[in-house]
Amino acid sequence: METSPTPQPPLRIGTRRSNLAMVQAESIRDCLQKIAPDRSYEIQALRTQGDRDQLTALYNFGAKNLWTTELEEKLKSGEVDVIVHCLKDMPTSLPDFCELAAIPPRDDPRDALIVKAGLPYTNLQSLPEGAVVGTSSVRRSAQLRRLYPHLRFANLRGNVETRLAKVDDPDSEYTCMVMSAAGLQRVGLEYRINQYLGSKDGGILHAVGQGALGLEIRKGDRKMQELLGQLADQNSTLACLAERALMRTLEGGCSVPIGVETKWMSSEELSMHAIVVSLDGTESVEDTIALRVQTADEATALGKELASRMVNAGAGEILNNINANRPPKD
Repeated sequence: METSPTPQPPLRIGTRRSNLAMVQAESIRDCLQKIAPDRSYEIQALRTQGDRDQLTALYNFGAKNLWTTELEEKLKSGEVDVIVHCLKDMPTSLPDFCELAAIPPRDDPRDALIVKAGLPYTNLQSLPEGAVVGTSSVRRSAQLRRLYPHLRFANLRGNVETRLAKVDDPDSEYTCMVMSAAGLQRVGLEYRINQYLGSKDGGILHAVGQGALGLEIRKGDRKMQELLGQLADQNSTLACLAERALMRTLEGGCSVPIGVETKWMSSEELSMHAIVVSLDGTESVEDTIALRVQTADEATALGKELASRMVNAGAGEILNNINANRPPKD
């Protein structure tokens, strides 16, 4: 009598509990179902420290692991097999027991401007003196202060839908908000984008890894490496690895104003444009580099080289001043 093969246990996908995070995890599950239809999949959602504390400005947290630590503990204990992150929320140095398995094709990495419903403004240039921009990102506010010193800024935390509701509230102080274009697109709110913000249209550079997902696994998990490797995109991976090397070398987290923009000039040449800005927008260091990039090592070398040039031009001093003046932890 033949015995049927033992069914494989479900592949457990960890993520945050927000609507955006669930949509992202579901998109990865759907991709996995196409390449491994015989397996079953479970999504396990968790509220992280960053989700629970919706009031503290991100700058005041300092560390960048407020979105990832609890999920990584579940990975370590074997409760989940892979975590789906927004790559921009992943620390550039991972815990010893974790590794970045794959970066799927990247979506639009730019920021986007969303104006309060009912107001006539269509872009940053049309905002009046004293208009209040909602953002929790010092990268965004520092770059915007540099270019549009007549604007004001107010902390704005929460998931996509919460932030949008706060901005649209007629009694709120916000004139508009700035957030990731990809986040709005993924949850079906692209129609609310008034202006896409890049170096050519809004003047600001996006966050390291923005628009990309990062799939994190237990270090050395060969089966997961092989499976998730099928979802990886070479150009997105190399560009993001270069960006992460830049940030790691500059020792910046998500709460320091490092902006970046990478672009493939040809099938082999990657260009990276980066900026570091003081919180008040009055000091900045900006540079661009283009090199041949075909491997992860070459991508890392590009990021390190640009970071080194920027430190020599004064970026390190700007970042040191920011970290020295960060409010102390309670």
